[in-house]
Amino acid sequence: MALSVPKAPGVAQMLKDGARMYSGLEEAVYRNITACKEFSQTMRSAYGPNGMNKMIINHIEKQFVTSDAGTIIRELDVEHPAAKLIVMASQMQDAEVGDGTNFVVVLAGALLESAEELLRLGITTAEIADGYEKALNKSLEILPTLVCHKIEDYRNVDKVKEVIRSAIMSKQYGQEDFLTDLVSKACVSILPDEGTFNVDNIRICKILGSGLGASEVVRGMVFKRFVEGDVTSAEKAKIVIFSCPVDIIQTETKGTVLIKSADELLNFSSGEESLLENQIKAIADTGVKVVVSGGKVGDMALHFLNKYGLMAVRLNSKFDLRRLSRTVNATVLPRITTPSQEELGYCDKVCIEELGDTTIVAFRNEGKDSRVSTIVIRGATDNFMDDIERAMDDGVNNFKCLTRDGRYLPGAGATEIELATQLAAYADTLPGLDQYAVRKFANALEVFPKALAENSGSNGTDIVNQLYLAHNSENGKNIGFDIEAEKATTIDAVEAKLFDLYQAKFWGLKYAVGAATTILKVDQIIMAKRAGGPKPRQAAGSDDES
Repeated sequence: MALSVPKAPGVAQMLKDGARMYSGLEEAVYRNITACKEFSQTMRSAYGPNGMNKMIINHIEKQFVTSDAGTIIRELDVEHPAAKLIVMASQMQDAEVGDGTNFVVVLAGALLESAEELLRLGITTAEIADGYEKALNKSLEILPTLVCHKIEDYRNVDKVKEVIRSAIMSKQYGQEDFLTDLVSKACVSILPDEGTFNVDNIRICKILGSGLGASEVVRGMVFKRFVEGDVTSAEKAKIVIFSCPVDIIQTETKGTVLIKSADELLNFSSGEESLLENQIKAIADTGVKVVVSGGKVGDMALHFLNKYGLMAVRLNSKFDLRRLSRTVNATVLPRITTPSQEELGYCDKVCIEELGDTTIVAFRNEGKDSRVSTIVIRGATDNFMDDIERAMDDGVNNFKCLTRDGRYLPGAGATEIELATQLAAYADTLPGLDQYAVRKFANALEVFPKALAENSGSNGTDIVNQLYLAHNSENGKNIGFDIEAEKATTIDAVEAKLFDLYQAKFWGLKYAVGAATTILKVDQIIMAKRAGGPKPRQAAGSDDES
């Protein structure tokens, strides 16, 4: 009989072999805070227009060079459970606003760093979390009073440019004016009279070659494909879209055909051909000029399409088919039938064009009822174009938010310092221990102007002192850090037209404080033994046997 070895008393007795448990301040809380601090400091150096790029090689060895927090977080497979909470908060910010992901990570990290100092002084985690909640509520009360700009008419391209510029500037400093122009034109051109603006209606097509200056906005859609037949352009075209292949239809049931003579064989194959020809002739008779197929276009079908002068385009992606149907206002048909006039789409011009050595098919709608816009980005490398795409994405998301709520706060670190100034005054009115947490919350907000200054090569502490001096004066609440000056100086963010989206700050504060307080309230980490199964394959040349 096997000898049973008794387990040590306590939690170890309760869990399976191999389970680990950490508890108490030293093991759990400080451990979590350290992991989150490291993660936040990585992101801090990527904050602002002069933020440094990170080179990330993900699990399938794809390389990214970017300073966009959303991409960095998505591609870094963060495994630490506490850091994962910050990642989740940041992803929620991305889903809600589409911008300000770095704000959440940096603020949550700064709050936890401040909390560590308070914990070492003997203040409990509950009091710190309570103080942070009070500071958050006070901040959300103060925020509406700091609004410095409101956009009412978001069909005015110039007004839209003013407010989107700083969002794009934080990703692509130096290219912001050109990119803002493209994004504003694309967004305003497809804004519906009723209903909400849909981000998916702005498509981005990246084509290698030329330079960024050759990028343009196309009203309609652009596909990196070639046409199937001989017809390469059509104007004022009616369009039919099929989600099936355009070919001789296979019968649903299998059958055997007995052919006894050569005449019967000829009649049989010509019957198939004439059936296909009649179908394509019927499609051509409805006035259709362009046939779009979701599958392959058969040789026989292609012959008849050329015969009747129809242009054939094949799109492999069902999502592209749906977007195109929305663009040209057509109905996607599941099988080859003669379409009714209601099911047909319309496009001003369908043609093939060559950009560099890439052939594209463009569906252009010059009229006012264009529902989808495509921004064609040109650039020398894929990495560069990917980064431009991320900046555009931020701009488009900003536009979506301003159609819902057009309020803007002063940028360049002005909002954060004003909040810090007012929160420090609010902390003095509190009687309990939570006043220390509120004061630390105010200090944590200084991290943003500091990061902007340090990433620009200035002294962060100097800048924060200058900003506090300005904000303590009567009309200094819009003063922020001037990243363009030679020396470390301040600037009026409203005059310089540096605006931050109100929604981004509002949700960013909520998510960052939510993540920080959740992490602080964790006092035990219990990790079960990992599930069995084969070990992951070791990298070549690795002698790691653990």
